[in-house]
Amino acid sequence: MFGRSTYIEAGHTVIMGAKFPLSEKSIHLATKIGEDRFASVEYAAKQCEVIIITTPPDAVLQLIPQLGNLEGKTLIDATNSVRSRPEPYPTAFHAIKAITKLETVVKCFNTTGFENMLNPLYKEEGIDMFCAGNDKASKQIAEQLAKDIGFASCYDFGGDDKVELLEKFALSWINLAILQGQGRDIAFKVVRR
Repeated sequence: MFGRSTYIEAGHTVIMGAKFPLSEKSIHLATKIGEDRFASVEYAAKQCEVIIITTPPDAVLQLIPQLGNLEGKTLIDATNSVRSRPEPYPTAFHAIKAITKLETVVKCFNTTGFENMLNPLYKEEGIDMFCAGNDKASKQIAEQLAKDIGFASCYDFGGDDKVELLEKFALSWINLAILQGQGRDIAFKVVRR
């Protein structure tokens, strides 16, 4: 559940895929979002047009084969290779593209903390999100999903060659919020003169 509007409230059908859908943690989450919206990874992937990947980056190596046929689907990588990475790939994005052989992979929802994903409004103004990837249509889907949950804009950082830059941008938020002690209630907003 994100922002001033959850994806469900924005009119999207949401299915959460979990490795252990009957674990205590999964059942707790299922009671919050609705048990009919919680399923195994395989079932959730089969039902969805868009898959947002929010695992640790090195977990994608085991996750992607579980997703089944991904033709016609958009995959959004929301991970950051900070503490781990899916060897031999530099990021989860690169691993996902290599394993799936799909162009419909986009990097998004990785540049801020969960608090800002839950509520991207600061004094009633939406903060900004960013995305990268070669596929224009997939980026447009990510941009719309960002706006649907309350982000003011979702800026296109560029193609696949900008994915690592976008992860470094996420590290800027992590550095300011956590390492420099500014707190997690900070966010990025592009302003124009």
